[in-house]
Amino acid sequence: MRRLILVIAASLCIPVGCSRKSALDEGLMEIRLPGGREIRAEVLTRPEDLQRGMMFRESLAPDRGMLFVHPTAGRHSYWMFQCRIPLDIIWLDAGKRIVEISADTPPCPGEARTCPSYGGNHDALYVLEMAGGMAKKYGLKPGDVLSF
Repeated sequence: MRRLILVIAASLCIPVGCSRKSALDEGLMEIRLPGGREIRAEVLTRPEDLQRGMMFRESLAPDRGMLFVHPTAGRHSYWMFQCRIPLDIIWLDAGKRIVEISADTPPCPGEARTCPSYGGNHDALYVLEMAGGMAKKYGLKPGDVLSF
């Protein structure tokens, strides 16, 4: 019986082990940056997820991000209430062209009324958040087009 359980467990693990993606990557979207670099991003579309975003998270790996997909293009400003790490916030239009960047946006652990808003100066359909400093590291600038 024990041998049968080991054989079944091993056969279930083989496809996962051979896969390029780990279990942690499931549900993440690949985003190709100019120059061919790729990051993986969580995709948020539900209103409650769009509001929560990166709140209370302690870290964000350099090759990870969070992509906010708004129901319509508009001037969507963001704030850093209850965010614990600096973020690069990148607004993209419907063509996935960068229209605005707020680099190294500082966390705002205080009261909500003390937290400033950032961006929202151009129509955007998508907003990508990455760890602070990554936009500069990857050479991102307004006018660049991302693929996803």
